[in-house]
Amino acid sequence: MATQERLADILELRAADRQQRAMLDSYLSEIEFRPGARVLEIGCGTGAVTRVLARQPAVADAVGVDPSPVFIAKAHELAGAAANMTFEQGDGRALRFVDADFDVVVLHTTLCHIPQPDRVLAEASRVLRPDGNLAVCDGDYVTITVALGDCDPLQECIEAVKVAFINDLWLVRRLPDLLRSVGFEVRGSRSHGYLQTSDPDYMLTLVDRGADTLAAWGRIGPDLCASLKAEARRRADADEFFGVIGYTSLIARKPPPSD
Repeated sequence: MATQERLADILELRAADRQQRAMLDSYLSEIEFRPGARVLEIGCGTGAVTRVLARQPAVADAVGVDPSPVFIAKAHELAGAAANMTFEQGDGRALRFVDADFDVVVLHTTLCHIPQPDRVLAEASRVLRPDGNLAVCDGDYVTITVALGDCDPLQECIEAVKVAFINDLWLVRRLPDLLRSVGFEVRGSRSHGYLQTSDPDYMLTLVDRGADTLAAWGRIGPDLCASLKAEARRRADADEFFGVIGYTSLIARKPPPSD
């Protein structure tokens, strides 16, 4: 429970990042939301992206689904009294919705965490109406680094995050083929670079999670765990921090049967 609550705070911290929001706005601008659109976010977390979707002028209903009850409770809290947003607990590999229930489905930094991502994409296709759009954005997590040189100890924290929290580091590189394999037509793709140097709040959370993971695995002791976190903050305070993640977004269409 405590880990989920901590991750909920991290999701909201990331969503408030200007670079992250610009990335989201960039690929959402490629989707034409028809008037009265019904939109689904699979793996909505605390609902940050669902809240953005609900504010799109043409969107009548925005629905967020996530397997975590902690995240769903937080999503309800942050949504307030918004009339066109709903959240529910559920597995993206087995959605409860009827066929052709949505005009747009969004998967934002979610798919890489889920075993059998092809099942999620198949479900996204099933609940999309013909000619509906799917937007997928995820990290190319092979690229993530905070290293300033060879054998940088902070990079070991990032490597631990990759092992502990990412199901498929190479997902975005296989995503076009995965989309086509379940019947989608890929309309376009875009790369998004994410760099934090000064005030690297989000990247510091990754260092912290990696250090804690190494400690939990018994690879390092509590003193070294604390020292790694302190070194990351020393670099940030001295304007010596450098952290990069590459992201990729793809927009795909579900062709009508006649196509």
